[in-house]
Amino acid sequence: MFRTGKPFDGVQYKPVEVVRGKPFDGVQEKALDEARRKPLDDAQGKPFDDAWNRLFDAGSGRRGGNSEDKVMNSRLKIGISACFSHPDPNRAFFTGKTLQYVEQSIAHWVMSSGAMVVMVPCPTGSTQRGDVTYAHYAEWLDGLVLHGGADLWPGSYGETPLQDRWAGDRIRDEYEMALVAAFEAVGKPIFGVCRGLQLLNVAYGGTLYQDINTQVPDSFVHRDAATYDQNFHRVDLVPGSHLSRLYPGVDRVLVNSIHHQAIKDLSPEFEVEARSADDGLIEAIRRKDRSKSYIAALQWHPEFHQPGSETIDDAAVLNDFLDAADAVKSQTANTPSQNTHKNST
Repeated sequence: MFRTGKPFDGVQYKPVEVVRGKPFDGVQEKALDEARRKPLDDAQGKPFDDAWNRLFDAGSGRRGGNSEDKVMNSRLKIGISACFSHPDPNRAFFTGKTLQYVEQSIAHWVMSSGAMVVMVPCPTGSTQRGDVTYAHYAEWLDGLVLHGGADLWPGSYGETPLQDRWAGDRIRDEYEMALVAAFEAVGKPIFGVCRGLQLLNVAYGGTLYQDINTQVPDSFVHRDAATYDQNFHRVDLVPGSHLSRLYPGVDRVLVNSIHHQAIKDLSPEFEVEARSADDGLIEAIRRKDRSKSYIAALQWHPEFHQPGSETIDDAAVLNDFLDAADAVKSQTANTPSQNTHKNST
């Protein structure tokens, strides 16, 4: 069984007290009182002092080196790249400010197997302060998920926009490419979803169709604004691929489809793991060279799968990514893997 209960589906879950102990006991109260009386160290010193660390230990159920301490230390920390809402003078809230955020479903999907999720904010920009870099996040986190959102800027792959509405988000492209470079540099796993697949392909030298319906006129309608995540089509898994081995005996699956851009020229860094059954467009990729750090991506949104639906259950894909993150973490720490992020049988 899952250590933290059934996979998150919005209804069924096991109370957090199973992992953390009492939600707020006397130990925590004492630690909180002490922490409140002591200010955090400044940026030039330790990020948290001993009092705040003891508060965290109490809140997480940690008790100085016991088995619960090991459980908490073994939880994976997965970064999710941010979506951007750029300054808008007509926006009623945070007028003229840049917003960075993640969509709830992607965070809950990664958390469904027990991993902890952290949004990685862009450290640069007009309001930049301090010395935190992409490299700091890559060193601290165990893996990275690039999720959906705005179109890529065609300039990122050497083209100009065919129409103004397909100009994309150059700032987010540069931010996510810097993230990919940082995680690549330290050998941490990267997983892409929808835009994330496209970004990875472009980051490693591939190109995109700016608009499928325009450039591939005989294609299936891969994005329907009216039905959104209820737009589905069939995908063929490439025989012998790593993805096909995650689903033995399965050749064709049903997935959601919420994209109007797609891979045109595949980067030489990747191999195809799935194609649309209707028009042959690339739907899943994986890094060819297994001696390099883990990179895989899907064109569909696994986080929108509903338990009991006909669409593919992407738990195997998530666990494959988290297994890779777990392996790197264990290798770095030179300790045996705890495998607490998923079902162990």
